[in-house]
Amino acid sequence: MSDKLVSTRDEPLTSEDLDVCRRVHEALCSGLNIDRSGAEANRLGALIIELYRQGVHDESQLRLLAGGK
Repeated sequence: MSDKLVSTRDEPLTSEDLDVCRRVHEALCSGLNIDRSGAEANRLGALIIELYRQGVHDESQLRLLAGGK
């Protein structure tokens, strides 16, 4: 019987995790003049969550890696 490793990427995000992602998303949408209800904002949100799941939890690093300054 093999032990299956569980990736942290498979774990659900907590409300605190989502708060970090939301703040980064709002800051980038505002700074880049992206309509938060549009497709570009959706892609940006998916990218932020993917980066967060990969271990980037610092807000300034998330902003930088997702396309901010």
